[in-house]
Amino acid sequence: MSTLSGVAKTSQRSWLNPSTWHLRTRLVLVAMALLVAICGAVGVVSYASMDMVFNKQLDRQLEQASSRANDFGRPPSNFPSSPLGRPDPLEARGQAAGTLNARIDGSTVRSSGLIDAQGNRVSLSNDDEQVLLSLPKDNRPVDRSLSNGDYRLVAVKTTYDDVIVTGLPLADKQSAEASLVWTMVLVSLGGLVVIGLVGTVIIRRTMRPLEQLSEVATKVSRLPLDAGEVALAVRVPPSAAHPGTEVGSVGHALNLMLNNVSSALEARQESETKVRQFVADASHELRTPLTAIRGYTELLRMTENFTDDGRKSLARVQSQSERMTTLVEDLLLLARLDEGQPVKVTDVDLTQLVIETVSDEKVMAPNHIWQLQLPEEPVTVRGDATQLHQVLANLLSNARKHTDAGTTVVTGVMLSADGSAVVTVTDNGPGIAEDFQSRIFSRFARADTARSGSEGTSGLGLSIVESIVEAHGGSVEVTSRPGRTEFALRLPTVSTERVRRIRQGDSPAS
Repeated sequence: MSTLSGVAKTSQRSWLNPSTWHLRTRLVLVAMALLVAICGAVGVVSYASMDMVFNKQLDRQLEQASSRANDFGRPPSNFPSSPLGRPDPLEARGQAAGTLNARIDGSTVRSSGLIDAQGNRVSLSNDDEQVLLSLPKDNRPVDRSLSNGDYRLVAVKTTYDDVIVTGLPLADKQSAEASLVWTMVLVSLGGLVVIGLVGTVIIRRTMRPLEQLSEVATKVSRLPLDAGEVALAVRVPPSAAHPGTEVGSVGHALNLMLNNVSSALEARQESETKVRQFVADASHELRTPLTAIRGYTELLRMTENFTDDGRKSLARVQSQSERMTTLVEDLLLLARLDEGQPVKVTDVDLTQLVIETVSDEKVMAPNHIWQLQLPEEPVTVRGDATQLHQVLANLLSNARKHTDAGTTVVTGVMLSADGSAVVTVTDNGPGIAEDFQSRIFSRFARADTARSGSEGTSGLGLSIVESIVEAHGGSVEVTSRPGRTEFALRLPTVSTERVRRIRQGDSPAS
């Protein structure tokens, strides 16, 4: 549950962070935002324009209704100049349904009302009359809310010092404006949906070349380019590598870069092949003169009389020739492994092999403490017994040469959970420097200051270990700290090897 919660929180944070969104998502959202802004601006301008038009139209109608009310309420010229007894403005002819009229004398509403849809007179409430009394007497139309709805009103002061109020309802205007707003909202939403869908399709198709570039770069990033023969056949398709467009220019440049990298890898592979062939040929040719040197040295030792210094010199020549022979054999073995020559595999009793190799090391280094941790049942692997013996001998020799006398070296064999065999060589020496552990399996890598010991090494032992183990389908790793260094070999057992072959379609007997 905690894992799912963490994933959900991470996903939520990624959605809240626009920088983690896909480019096409951001483009669609930006386009939609611009369209919303444009539609909003068009709506506001349209609404303001229509409101202005409706107000002008309503003001003309209001002016006409006010004139009719004032003209109806003007008495004949021989009539006394008194507001008392003046005709009611509501009685004026031509007033449309919904028209409001009132006559105000000072602070008193003498008459007021409006005409309903049937032409009948409807009286105003006291609250409505109070609203009429508060109107400005400057002949300018204003909007007010009454009990019967919103009205546009105008108060005109007459020559009799009374005020004629005329009003027209705003319901038709408000209804028209509401219809305009809903029409624009629905049309805008429909347009946004259509444009969003169409824009998403167009942007996806437009962004497809970038996705192809990403796919090519991802495939190249997963290729093992560090060693061996590399077939760098991945390229950006021509449709996404046309230099006439921005994306096409990037794709074209990426193809040029891949061509250059491929040429460099081919040149590197050719150079490595030549070096391997040279090492193999040189190692093979050096075996004969070295054998001759050792033979003649042994012959001189048996047939000639030397002084003490002569015998020491002759022994030195013999030891160095033996060391040279070992180095040549190691180089020749590495060259053969690099060429990918198949390993001659048989069933090898790994437990017995470990016992024999540790026994040999006990004889060579009796001052070390050698211990075994073996399972009750023998562990059998598929491999070359000679090469596997060399792997164990190199690891034990490495522990012997780089640790002081009295160091405990424990060699263990076990079966892992996946059925493979694991061989560990552990010592309680000073450990390996951390910066050297990453290159400890490199050829000619030596760190004489990392661990104690006096015997010189060629720096090929652990490289041979890694090459042989990988040729057997296994792996090797090292962990080290002061007081504990462990090399762990993982090799397929007979059962796991046969399962692998069956899955690959080979015969189980093979």
